[in-house]
Amino acid sequence: MLALYRKELSAFFSSLTGYVAILVFLGANGIFMWIIPGNNNVLDNGYAGLEPFFIIAPWIFMFLIPAITMRLFSEEKKNGTIELLLTRPISDMSVVLSKYLSALTIVGIAILPTFIYFISVYLLGNPIGNIDIGGTWGSYIGLFFLAIVYVAIGVFCSSFFDNQIVAFIIALVFTFILYFGMDAFAMLFSLKKGEYFLQGLSISRHYKSMSRGVIDTRDMIYFISLTVILIMSTKLKLQTRKW
Repeated sequence: MLALYRKELSAFFSSLTGYVAILVFLGANGIFMWIIPGNNNVLDNGYAGLEPFFIIAPWIFMFLIPAITMRLFSEEKKNGTIELLLTRPISDMSVVLSKYLSALTIVGIAILPTFIYFISVYLLGNPIGNIDIGGTWGSYIGLFFLAIVYVAIGVFCSSFFDNQIVAFIIALVFTFILYFGMDAFAMLFSLKKGEYFLQGLSISRHYKSMSRGVIDTRDMIYFISLTVILIMSTKLKLQTRKW
């Protein structure tokens, strides 16, 4: 499993994919936070905080993470190497986890440089350090949990298609529905139980709760459970070749 993980990670950085993903994430967030005027501009806000970053990041992730994960299984299928890979003395779950963890590592590396934003806001505060450090760390934890679900969605969608573009589009749509669509569907229900149930399935609701710096075990259980379901579903999809 470790060898396959290293191979996948090496594949990201042996091409421009890994570097472009990191630069796009940092560049897009930087443009919205520091250059484009508006509510999401830290300098225009007049408030020392990273709330704009945690509002923008999920939407950028919605495009970025499917772009990272789209090749994981699709490329193997297109090149005809998927059968060779799955006949090696390694379990299907190990294959899925290796690809999943390699993509998650890329996303983690993309998040790390954003601590520059934290340092900048920390120094720009009046007085210096006038920022809710505990709330910011809590928000970063929420962003990490959001990433683990987004990556799981991308890996799951990649396992169905041999076309990377199709895998990207389906993962993007799937992510959008789970993040924003559930809240929109909930508004169609007049019954409170139906509305509450759909809101409970919404990634947005749980992420916004954690992005406020409030670490609720119910939100953590939601993200972990959804990730496990998607990873197990990916493993099941691979096993259908034996049926």
